[in-house]
Amino acid sequence: MAGKRPATIAEYIRAAPAEGQSHLLRLYEILRAVAPEAEEAIKWGTPFFVEPRFVFAFSAHKAHCSFVPITSAMEVFSKELDEHPTTKGLLKIPYDEPVPEDLIRRMAEYCLQNVSERDDESFW
Repeated sequence: MAGKRPATIAEYIRAAPAEGQSHLLRLYEILRAVAPEAEEAIKWGTPFFVEPRFVFAFSAHKAHCSFVPITSAMEVFSKELDEHPTTKGLLKIPYDEPVPEDLIRRMAEYCLQNVSERDDESFW
């Protein structure tokens, strides 16, 4: 995403690759529904939800978007994540595949419920 750095999540989505904007918008809608009171912020060029600590984030890439939950969510949902491309700390959602809405919703709910309990857990 070249050019002026986005200051809001809406600007971030508009600046993302056209083929991924619908995925990013759907991901944003799910996360906003799960954490309606969370502060939205662009940190390090990435959309974050903060309540009061980082709860989750997402990002756009050339051929996929990523959902970044707290570390323990990747462990808790590891069996379900086996069906999807992942790295140690994030779920990759290819633009040519549907958004795994139910899984993301449940992971986001887990993050929101556990954010205050993770005093020493790293985010990434």
